[in-house]
Amino acid sequence: MLTALQISNIALIDSQELVFGPGFTVLTGETGAGKSILLDALDAVTGGGQPQRLLRDGCLRGSIEASFGWTKPLRQWCQAQELDLEEEEELLLSRELRLLDGRFSSRSRLNGVSLNRAALAELRPLLLDLTGQGQTQQLARAGQQRRWLDRFGGADLSAALLPVRQCQQRWSQAAAALEQARAQQEALLQDRANQEEQLQALESAQLNDPQERVLLEQEQDRLCHGVRLQQGCQEVQGRLLEGAEGAPSVLEHLGACDQELSAMAALDPALQPIRQAWMDAQSTFEDLGRELDRYAAALEADPEHLAALQERIAALKALERRFGLDLESLIERRDQLRETLQAGGAAAALVALEQEELLRRQQRDAACQQLTDQRQKASERLEQDLKQALRPMALPHVRFAVELVPSQPSEHGAENVQFLFSANPGQPLAPLRDVASGGEMSRFLLALKACLAESDGEITLLFDEIDTGVSGKVSAAMASLLQRLAQHRQVFCVTHQPVVAAAADQHLLVRKQVQEGSTRSFIQPLSSLQDRQRELAELAGGDSGEARDFAASLLQRRAA
Repeated sequence: MLTALQISNIALIDSQELVFGPGFTVLTGETGAGKSILLDALDAVTGGGQPQRLLRDGCLRGSIEASFGWTKPLRQWCQAQELDLEEEEELLLSRELRLLDGRFSSRSRLNGVSLNRAALAELRPLLLDLTGQGQTQQLARAGQQRRWLDRFGGADLSAALLPVRQCQQRWSQAAAALEQARAQQEALLQDRANQEEQLQALESAQLNDPQERVLLEQEQDRLCHGVRLQQGCQEVQGRLLEGAEGAPSVLEHLGACDQELSAMAALDPALQPIRQAWMDAQSTFEDLGRELDRYAAALEADPEHLAALQERIAALKALERRFGLDLESLIERRDQLRETLQAGGAAAALVALEQEELLRRQQRDAACQQLTDQRQKASERLEQDLKQALRPMALPHVRFAVELVPSQPSEHGAENVQFLFSANPGQPLAPLRDVASGGEMSRFLLALKACLAESDGEITLLFDEIDTGVSGKVSAAMASLLQRLAQHRQVFCVTHQPVVAAAADQHLLVRKQVQEGSTRSFIQPLSSLQDRQRELAELAGGDSGEARDFAASLLQRRAA
């Protein structure tokens, strides 16, 4: 529950610190005194409202700090967010407001840890639920009545919602893949002749080796320079075997060196390893000579072979220019076209995708049906609970029904939810937002939140003038309902009704004063019976004897 609230430079309040207890708390005061400031501050600190409108005029900074006790859902949420706050006695949620150079900004923190908007939006439903007169507009928002029904359905309905979301996502992926394949198949049929011509050109080229052009160009270069290479071979072989310009050949030099090393080794055996290495070198040169001789023999001119090489290289270059791809990519393109144009290949792939889409659709529809069944059960319970809560509030003939209207399946299920309402005998059921009066809507929202409270967990309920426009008899029934809610939930209510205010466990009076030309609001807890009786008398019509007697009777009735 909400344990404390500290606000600074918020609306008409300079600074205020309040401590709260369990049960039912009301806020009263004259019109314009600022009764809704507390609820607006709580709305803003949990990520709602328009905080820039709360910053006190003339101030550059403001702050709101709200303390909440631990609940199981809050612990689970903190663990999911990897926030290590277990050792903290309570949760301190704060929002700092700042106006700098005409630009407004705000920052939210949880026990000093910064929170972004997404995290704050997840945290808010675990802390409080605000109901005001303006909330009747929510009935017209898409999906709002469905969300209320799903909240009322509790854990069983939530468990049915998760598979629907998962199955819908899987079906969407399968449907998108199928749609893409069908579009590709249609494009293939339109462009098949062109693709077949491309494949024929690539098949005719007999492409196998991505390095073929490089190797052919190397061989072409070798053939084109055959004369020069033969001259080089003759020069090297001449120096190796015959010598040049009267000088001995390389092999003759090596032989003479070998004879001298042999004579030296005969005198000193330690030179034998050196002589052996020299003999190995001489053998290597002889091998090189033979390899060079074979290479030279292969350099015989072959104009026809050279012409064939050049023709092949030109053909490969032409293919690369035509397709704008290198040889390796051309081979990949050919293989893709083979697979695409293979008889039955694309059709078989399409059939597989159609089967996948059908399977995923069946799974989604089955999950949606289970969700529909859970919603039907929740609808029947909500209809009974709401009628029981509404009848004591001067609606003895009220009828209420939840209509599940089939719709295109989505991650929210396969139906839209619509609340149907009739307050008077003979009046047919019709959409709630179309037929309910303001007073009836207020009573409906209070009754709905009372029903939802059973499945909402330990959150604080805030009601902003929910009893406006109702009679004394109805306000007494509403007060009774708020009291019952407060036995299991912490409840706050801004009210003008003395009957509702008298039912509270804690009474806060909001007063407005003008000091030194500046208007300020103060929130004062009314702790004594006399203070509460005086305020109830003001609500009942002023400081008259009858009003004071009425206020006293309300407090006596509550005490009884």
